[in-house]
Amino acid sequence: MINRSPKLELAPLAARSTGVAPLDPEQLGPMAEDAVRALVAEGESENTVRSYRAALRYWAAWFGMRYAKPIALPVPVPAVIQFIVDHAERKTQAGLGSELPESIDHALVQGGFKTALGPPALATITHRLSVLSKVHQLNQAQNPCQDPKVRELISKTRRAYAKRGVRQDKKAALTKEPLEALLATCDESLRGVRDRALLLFAWSSGGRRRSEVTDATLENVRKVGERAYVFNLFRTKTNQAGSEREDSAKPLVGRAADALEAWLSQSGITAGPIFRRIRRGDRVAEPLAPAAVRDIVKARAAAAGLPDDFSAHSVRSGFVTEAARQNIPIGETMALTGHASVATVVGYFRTASSLESKAARLLGEDS
Repeated sequence: MINRSPKLELAPLAARSTGVAPLDPEQLGPMAEDAVRALVAEGESENTVRSYRAALRYWAAWFGMRYAKPIALPVPVPAVIQFIVDHAERKTQAGLGSELPESIDHALVQGGFKTALGPPALATITHRLSVLSKVHQLNQAQNPCQDPKVRELISKTRRAYAKRGVRQDKKAALTKEPLEALLATCDESLRGVRDRALLLFAWSSGGRRRSEVTDATLENVRKVGERAYVFNLFRTKTNQAGSEREDSAKPLVGRAADALEAWLSQSGITAGPIFRRIRRGDRVAEPLAPAAVRDIVKARAAAAGLPDDFSAHSVRSGFVTEAARQNIPIGETMALTGHASVATVVGYFRTASSLESKAARLLGEDS
């Protein structure tokens, strides 16, 4: 009997086509192991290490399939150039195309190194190049990403994408109106009470990152008055050492405080992480993983009938955008968000203010 399972047929087919067996995505080669250890030693966040590990696995797999030998430092400049043309789309007579052989593309997907066939986004390509560059820096190896030919090709590739109108995919900002729509889907079930508390906690305390939400514990949250809590945020993306700062205290007041109190009361949580999984029978279980924050935002957006362009980062960008709309001073906004760059926040403020510009309405409100 012929086995028609695509998963069982594709792996050996890819191995025959490329001459190199796909690597095990659960194991790292020596180069990747050394790089990850160095990155961890530098004190990178878990999310950063995870993204670096994925990029290094991809480099090792692609190089092994393309050149039929293990990757090693320093990576030759021609190989980096080949990586770019293999993955970046360019105009051809048949339309947009790239140089990655179809058999290798299939093998990379089957091996778990890619999620889908076809060229990745430009942001993915540049991220993998930046990871390779960082690995060479950490190992004090000659960096091929700094070669003039590579830098020129990357620059021209960005321009080519820009001329085609390709922009980085930015998720919609979860401003006040869509946030209210998400909250309206949260009923009085235990899951609804948790999701309402999580959304208001993340948004009202300054647009918290998903890891900051799941890292929140009862030990760093205290009630300070009627309908008021203070969340002490110590470890963040810009404060990896967890040192105490003047702006570590983030307020939770009004509806956000009410929602948190309702969740703590109904869940029975008395210590440890605040936001937990809810298993069958309304059993409060282990702490949520950071990815669960994204899933909750997306699920609530879908339940509210909103477009599928919201993510966990929408909470953060939505808070900043709403603050700009309501003319909250930039310094006050940054004190809550913890942004290290004024330029980043100013960008949101300029976008919000442009929508209210009188110059944009020279033809009148009805025109």
